[in-house]
Amino acid sequence: MGTQTEPGEGGPVDPSLGAIMSERRQLINLAYRLLGSLADAEDVVQETYARWYAMTPRQQAAIEAPGGWLMKVASRICLDQLGSARARRERYVGEWIPEPVPDPAEWADGRPGGSTADPADRVTLDESINMAFLVVLESMTPAERVAFVLHDVFRYSFAEVAEIVGRTPAACRQLASSARRRLRGAQAPTASAEQRTNVVRDFKQAWDAKDIVALIGILDPDVTAVSDGGGRARAALHPIRGREDVAHHLMTIATQAPDLTMVERTVNGQPGVVLQLGGVTVSVMSLDVSGDRITHIWGIRNPDKLRPWTAG
Repeated sequence: MGTQTEPGEGGPVDPSLGAIMSERRQLINLAYRLLGSLADAEDVVQETYARWYAMTPRQQAAIEAPGGWLMKVASRICLDQLGSARARRERYVGEWIPEPVPDPAEWADGRPGGSTADPADRVTLDESINMAFLVVLESMTPAERVAFVLHDVFRYSFAEVAEIVGRTPAACRQLASSARRRLRGAQAPTASAEQRTNVVRDFKQAWDAKDIVALIGILDPDVTAVSDGGGRARAALHPIRGREDVAHHLMTIATQAPDLTMVERTVNGQPGVVLQLGGVTVSVMSLDVSGDRITHIWGIRNPDKLRPWTAG
């Protein structure tokens, strides 16, 4: 029987180690969707593996489905974190927006301290990762969010969800149903991929030309712009509403910082833009589009949330 060692240590390697570590991407994907933060997701995964390796080899061998065990533990850790996250968000400076993620092919390899990004940390992009979806998830109770994500996104049965959440399967079914109603109530008519691409391109062109009339023309009359600086970067502390006010705010940024460059990028699986200064990303904008108009703009400026976008 193989001898186990911690990941990264020398010595004999547990033959099951590869199977255990292969679950890392799935755990990152789960924790990011539940918490909206890559940094918090990484902490959850680290704690999950710490609990696995705190067990004896006999205890580990008794677990028939290690992957399922890891997902269950990670879900419970996320549930606990969601309970305390609300209090932390109340102390957050300004608005809190989920951390944006780039297309996997565009993920910066650098990390603070010169370390290299782990490919397993690259979140898989699908409809459950777009910014509008994550923002609605933020409005849910912790139990709603966990029940919905586990069942509707990761296809867990309600019996399995009940074991994780600590409620009956019927109660979990109701939690997921409530979460779906929240999503339906917040969803605007969708735009095609081509429409989104064209609107984002028009947005960039209006920015580059500093053409406020063109910019107003591609903003929905009730557009909302939300900025997240977290007290670490200059940002509007409250949402800005209405296309004239939003357009003037954006043009003020463009004229006051003429060296800023806008680049089209994929943001959480959808067309978006980033603002760069000297080749360094200083802001990521996620845009929600309905028809041929922008309905929401989420601008993330907090440098702690821009790690995957900037090699360090």
